[in-house]
Amino acid sequence: MLSILEPEQLAPSAAADAEPDGRLRDSHNRTITDLRLSVTDRCNYRCVYCRTGEDGTQYSELPIADYARILRVFVSLGIEKIRLTGGEPLLRQGLLDLIRETAQLRSDFVPSLDIALTTNGHLLAPLARPLREAGLSRITVSMDAVDSETFARITRVPGSFERVRDGIRAAQDAGLGPVKVNCVLMRGFNDSQIEAFAEFSRNEGVIVRFIEFMPLEEGRTWAPETVIPMDEIVARLNAVRPLVELPPNHLSETARRFTFDDGRGEIGIIAPVSRPFCGHCSRVRLTSDGKVRTCLFSQSDHDLVGLMQRGASDDDMRSWIRRVVERKEARHHIGEPGFLKPSRSMVHIGG
Repeated sequence: MLSILEPEQLAPSAAADAEPDGRLRDSHNRTITDLRLSVTDRCNYRCVYCRTGEDGTQYSELPIADYARILRVFVSLGIEKIRLTGGEPLLRQGLLDLIRETAQLRSDFVPSLDIALTTNGHLLAPLARPLREAGLSRITVSMDAVDSETFARITRVPGSFERVRDGIRAAQDAGLGPVKVNCVLMRGFNDSQIEAFAEFSRNEGVIVRFIEFMPLEEGRTWAPETVIPMDEIVARLNAVRPLVELPPNHLSETARRFTFDDGRGEIGIIAPVSRPFCGHCSRVRLTSDGKVRTCLFSQSDHDLVGLMQRGASDDDMRSWIRRVVERKEARHHIGEPGFLKPSRSMVHIGG
């Protein structure tokens, strides 16, 4: 479902006017500081927890200049962290130009603006240093196994594991470390990898983050029994070496952080299914075709690019964004009676 706010709805709301520093705030008193922007919904992998494996998809991308304008407007509203996603963002022509333009916003608005990118790592090795030189702060690599056979079975791309591993090492060498490595755990697919990932974190100097499988796939793979909950992950990691919990870096951090008793390695566990963290959510999303989503599990989109195409000024866009963000959902409803999957799959929302 698509939501379009008409011009008469563009005026800032009373709640927006009441925010003394002009930052984005929703009706649940959460300040919005993080924007996840998808620059493409194309991907060179067909991961079993995301894609059906079939081709024929119609892809959507905006011109780089449109993304740059949108980012400037959001940063002017107090966004402090930008994550570029996809699809696979390294497939997007003009990505380095977009990062350079985004990095310029540090001098105009937020000197500490954090610019991150999530990638499957397949194309990362030769691009790691140019990404850093363009102004990228840090990088996250999606990697769902640490052996080539399991990895190829999940991605449906033979011979891909070594390329991703080399990309991680290149990112570290380029100064984008410590690299975060995200693993979506699925019972019966890659749950055998938990202990191996612990060793990978300790040996490679990366932060491994296990993510509970969420109902965001194109097909019908998700079921409650495929989710490996946080307590089970912690118990298995404790069998490798005793875990020590680390304090959160900030209140809205999605991962519970751990290290091992000897201080080597770091593990994060993101548990939106068994341990939701909606109460501290600070994020909104922009899809590759210019739609704002206020929650990963939203049932509707808000058409920002349509507003732009109708000639909206930057001030119009700011007022419109405030109204949309004010209506941000209180929480998701996974596991509750009547839960509906979001109106788009993850690859079309932005990871």
